[in-house]
Amino acid sequence: MRFLVDECTGPAVAQWLGRQNHDVVSVFDEIRGADDRNVIQKAFEQDRILITNDKDFGELVFREKKPHKGVVLLRLENERSANKIAVLKRLLEKYENSLHGNFIVVTETTVRITGKT
Repeated sequence: MRFLVDECTGPAVAQWLGRQNHDVVSVFDEIRGADDRNVIQKAFEQDRILITNDKDFGELVFREKKPHKGVVLLRLENERSANKIAVLKRLLEKYENSLHGNFIVVTETTVRITGKT
């Protein structure tokens, strides 16, 4: 799969996804400091699913109707990289075919998928 990992989600997550043979671009490594509109636009243009911890992307997708190829919003109690990776691992194992084009909110215990917007 093709992912764009937001700066706030961190380079460790991007590195882990790369080790799982996904095509990954890291905002931290490539466009550090980019604003949210530029990040979601880059993900859309490159046909990448955005992985973020920033709930402002919900505003961009649902209120401003910004186009996207999929957004995974991590809403975690434990923001450590190891926990983010564990949550993403479970998400990919169970919902990999549901990521593209959807807005997905993931916690340590739940997954909420909102259809194409």
